Amino acid sequence: MWTRNLLLAFVVAAVLPALAQGQTSQKIDNDFVQRTFGKDFNIVQEIGGMVGDMDGDGIEDVVIAARCKNPLLDEAEHNYSVIDPYYTFFGYGDPKVTMSFVEDSPMKRGLVVLIIHGDGPQAWRSETPKAKYVVINLPYRTISVRKMKLKKKTLQAIYAEEGNELSESSALFFDGKNYKYVPMGSSME
Repeated sequence: MWTRNLLLAFVVAAVLPALAQGQTSQKIDNDFVQRTFGKDFNIVQEIGGMVGDMDGDGIEDVVIAARCKNPLLDEAEHNYSVIDPYYTFFGYGDPKVTMSFVEDSPMKRGLVVLIIHGDGPQAWRSETPKAKYVVINLPYRTISVRKMKLKKKTLQAIYAEEGNELSESSALFFDGKNYKYVPMGSSME
């Protein structure tokens, strides 16, 4: 009896904190991406996904590098927003128009960034997250989630190494309402 109570106490002490913090075993893979955004999306395996607090609410969010031919097709069915902060920065903000801009390099065609703002104890793994975004036309070779200093605030941003001949980099950050694109310059090498 004593051993069973000790075992039960151990299981409760080990499992309940993980469940309370939303640490389920859901991984970021093609099945997760297609279930969450639609069957036309595929994860870019070389980059994958990363977590951070993109909207500053203290709940873990996820950022995933993916490919998709036409993200507007499943927008209503999977309840996400297609956004284009890159061309919005340059004055063309409508994704229905900017999706027709064709990328020169075949390696960069169809690249998107998927963002899920988490909600509740399960964070980004929740069946009903706070928000989902598909970022189109962001030129990147690789992306990472890091802290960014913006005026006097420190926030999480998505840094993109654009991979062009100038080795330029850029950042995407959430300003409370929208994602904003900021060019960061070229490499000093």
